[in-house]
Amino acid sequence: MPEINVNMVAVLIAVVVNFFFGFIWYTPLFGKIWAREMGFDPNKKPSSGAMAGGMIAMVIGQFLFAWVLANNMAAYNPETWGFPPNENPPMAVAGMAAFFTWLGFFLPVDIGVVTWEQKSWKLFGINTGYHFLTLLTAASIIALMP
Repeated sequence: MPEINVNMVAVLIAVVVNFFFGFIWYTPLFGKIWAREMGFDPNKKPSSGAMAGGMIAMVIGQFLFAWVLANNMAAYNPETWGFPPNENPPMAVAGMAAFFTWLGFFLPVDIGVVTWEQKSWKLFGINTGYHFLTLLTAASIIALMP
């Protein structure tokens, strides 16, 4: 079994970048639309305890997200298995990792939310766009910082 090496600095950078990206995406960019599509009152602010708990959960989730993505990218790297180095540029590797992870794991869930939870296609666009861009961001950081 090969040894899979993950650059934890890259993982932590991806966590921080995506945490702030999520704040920007779901607050000034799409916050009001997202809240309305979710059925939330955009004028009702959560308590500070709920915000702190949500932020802690988000950081943990972002860590697991980036760490698993980094493991998957390393596992599919030919060098991990003793083959010649991958000739693809790092951004091509990042793009493929992000796209196929999104296509196989995120898009089906996001479509299920529309289909089974009766959420709007507008909400689908906001959420699936966020999922794809966070994957692309994390994969880019991981690919550029082997």
